[in-house]
Amino acid sequence: MDHRLLEIVACPVCKNKLAYDKDKQELICKADRLAYPIKEGIPVLLESDARSLGMDEGR
Repeated sequence: MDHRLLEIVACPVCKNKLAYDKDKQELICKADRLAYPIKEGIPVLLESDARSLGMDEGR
């Protein structure tokens, strides 16, 4: 994941910054507790494709 891209992408729901989870290949929105998948190196920033984070994730 290009770190320059991380500086400009935002959560499509709340517009907050996203954190990169390298192990799971996801972008994490801590405010909305959503994880957006990265497929073939491309972030999929669709709310319908995001998964909700569990209580112990995204802290």
